[in-house]
Amino acid sequence: MTNLFLPLVAKMDPTDYVGFTFFVGCMAMMAASAFFFLSLNQFDKKWRTSVLVSGLITFIAAVHYFYMRDYWASNMESPTFFRYVDWILTVPLMCVEFYLILKVAGAKKSLLTKMIVLSVIMLVTGYLGEAVYTGSAALWGFFSAVAYFAIVYEIWLGGAAKLAKEAGGDVLAAHKILCWFVLVGWIIYPLGYLVGTADGQWYSSFANLGLDMDVLYNIADAINKIGFGLVIYSLAVKKTA
Repeated sequence: MTNLFLPLVAKMDPTDYVGFTFFVGCMAMMAASAFFFLSLNQFDKKWRTSVLVSGLITFIAAVHYFYMRDYWASNMESPTFFRYVDWILTVPLMCVEFYLILKVAGAKKSLLTKMIVLSVIMLVTGYLGEAVYTGSAALWGFFSAVAYFAIVYEIWLGGAAKLAKEAGGDVLAAHKILCWFVLVGWIIYPLGYLVGTADGQWYSSFANLGLDMDVLYNIADAINKIGFGLVIYSLAVKKTA
């Protein structure tokens, strides 16, 4: 007979900071999702989609973090597969946010397509280098980096940047903050790639940095995804008012 009082999760060491940040990240992003979803009715219809997407981003991440925290507790190894499944869904949605806020300045679907395609290329090539073709991680990492910098160029200097300047005001201010998230907040991901694939590569010195990448990933994910949503929320509040 099954003991109904058996623990539902594995016992966790009090010094297991990776497990701790998985739990905190899961709850933080679930709370953010509830906040975004419950606030939808207060906005004009043209801004609801942006806030809805922000809620979807954090909700998808929260569900994956629920699985990743249990995977970590059971196996004590980095849940690389689950991370990339999360990223392949949430990162393109974060890129979609640029298109949604720039629609007021006449953004076309070509911008939407470009941002989604570049983000998918960045993530698929990153996964191939980190989990599949590890012997040629540097090559796949190069392709991933090209896609990342193409996104950075588009939002800082390309068509998206020009549309933001045309929109001006609150839209331009929100766009710039999102740009900084991509340039600074996302830099942890290529750094983690270098650490995770350093064995036998020309950048092997990165493996000796002593960084616990899962802790950094968890903190960066929460800041980036919730932060993205709060910027969109703030813009929607201002435009509705």
